[in-house]
Order: sequence, then structure tokens, then C-alpha cells
Amino acid sequence: MKYNFLGGTGLLVSEICFGTMTFGGGQGIWSAIGQLKQDGVNELMKTVVDSGINFIDTANVYSQGESEILLGQSIIDLGFNREELVIATKVRGKMGDGINSIGLSRFHIFNSVDASLKRLQLNHIDVLYVHGVDKRTPIEETMRALNDIVLSGKVRYIACCNWPAWMVMKAAGIAEKNGWNKFVGLQYYYSLAGRDIEREVLPVAEDLNLGVMPWSPLAGGFLSGKYTRDTEKAGDSRRDTFDFPPVNKDKAYDIIDVISEIGKQHNVSAAQVALAWVRLQKGVTSTIIGAKNINQLNDNLKSIELELSANELQKIDEVSALTKEYPGWMVERQAADRG
Repeated sequence: MKYNFLGGTGLLVSEICFGTMTFGGGQGIWSAIGQLKQDGVNELMKTVVDSGINFIDTANVYSQGESEILLGQSIIDLGFNREELVIATKVRGKMGDGINSIGLSRFHIFNSVDASLKRLQLNHIDVLYVHGVDKRTPIEETMRALNDIVLSGKVRYIACCNWPAWMVMKAAGIAEKNGWNKFVGLQYYYSLAGRDIEREVLPVAEDLNLGVMPWSPLAGGFLSGKYTRDTEKAGDSRRDTFDFPPVNKDKAYDIIDVISEIGKQHNVSAAQVALAWVRLQKGVTSTIIGAKNINQLNDNLKSIELELSANELQKIDEVSALTKEYPGWMVERQAADRG
């Protein structure tokens, strides 16, 4: 396992981050994503830590808090050294019936962190992500609250998930102006079937020296190799009942054809090829993988051993490339005369 610095910090995190969205099995979408209880969680977590992964990602909304509970208990059950783990969770989603049990207000951020710590049975969170946009709360209020929660000792670092690039840059400016703690990383959907962050988000991450943690690098399982033009239902995948994140399936089938062929040449799964591609992209710090069982986890972990040739990377890039959009194509055109 390799380790990368998280943005401009001195914190080292494994190049693979383990996501715990399959822990719990609550109602609605969570029942489709995973149904793991404590024994299954402990089995996966032992393999995760034994593999060298030190970066674990959860969220308060995963199965309405059950994911955090199961993760925290596994750390105790397995006797892990807390100081060797980097635990990340999130704040923004609705976590109760109260009218203020949602969003990125100072009120909800402080309440949410206290509740997450209780569920996790920890005394601090290593990385706290804002888990999406709250249009009703000023960014200034959110950034001040995040700064203060860090100063309280309950959170070590703050990061961002699913914000537009302009909001990330605005937040950075507000924090810089006021001398507050800044975001150190970004968690965004990034896969061969969804390369949208290459337009604006990745350039912002490079400019601000932010770590990038891609979520759903297999596009919700669509790039696992289970789906083809002749197989629209895998039978054992969350995509069968929870078709998310959205993908252009016609284009994705073309991508699957290419990565499946490359996988055959290396005697590995299409999933390993898709994961390896994400891991090898410029700016990527730690790729988030999840699993519903030990076999799936072990297959995904093997992706760190796969090295793709320049020719293979070119084939994958060509079939998955974004269409050029304005002003990107004009910037590229006009940059030609500046070397």
C-alpha cells in the first residue's frame, strides 16, 4: 500500500480509502446499498486494516447513523490502534425530525459532530466533510463554524464534498481573509463513466493544493464487469434497484468493452482496470472503495497492483473522454499562443 499526503497537510493517507456505505442496511436506498451487520463489518474491517489501508470513510446519513455505530464498534472489537487510523465522516444531511436537524448552519454542524462522535465512540474526527450544498446558509457561517469546530479539538481537518468549483474557491477566499482553517481535500464522484470534475473541480484542487478522494469509482457498480449490453440486470448489484449515479449507458458500454479486453490481457477483472485508471489520474490522493462481501473487497484491493501501459491508458482515455465544452475549448484554443 502506498501513502499520499492529504493536500497541503503533513497527514499521510493510504492510496485506497475504505468507504462504509454498505454498513447497516437502513430503509429506502440504504437497504439496496448494503445490509452488513457487525460480524460482516468486522470481517471486512480486519482485511482492510491488514491490507495497509488507514483511511476509513463514513457519513452520519449512511443508514441513518448505523454505519457510524458499526464502524466505531468494529474499531473496539478488533482492538485497532486509533492513532493509526484516519476516520472521516460528514455533515449536512437530515438526521432527525427537527427543523434544524439538517444543513450547514453553525447549530447543525456542532450538534451533528457531537452526535457522530457518540455513535463512533471516538473523541475526535480526523476529517469532517461538508456533504453537499446548503443554499440557505451563508458560506461565511459554515466556514466560521468549521473553523471553530476544529479549534474545539473535536475535528482535526475539514474538507468538502459535492460543491461546485466556484463555491470551493469562494470558501477558500473567505477562510484566507479571516485566518480560518481551510478545506484540505475534496470528495467527488469520479469514474471512467463520469469524468465531469476534470472541467473545473480538478483544476481548483490543483490550484489550492487540495487532496482529491473520488467516490463511486466504479459508477455504482456499473463498471464492475457485471453489466453489458446483453446484461442490464446483474442480479446481485445495487444498480439493479438503485440506478445511481447517473451514467450515459451507451457510452459506458463502450468503456466496458475496452476495460474488459484490457482486463483479460492482465487476467484481472474489469473493475480492477477501472479502479486502477482512477488511482493513476493526476491529483487523485485516495480512491474510495466499498464492498458488500470479502470477495468483492479482495478483488478491489488487487487493483493497486495493476499497472497500465501508456497505450492502454490512451485507449481508455479515448473511449471515456469528455466532450469539449465552452469556455474550456476556447481557453485551450487561446492558450496555444502562450506555449
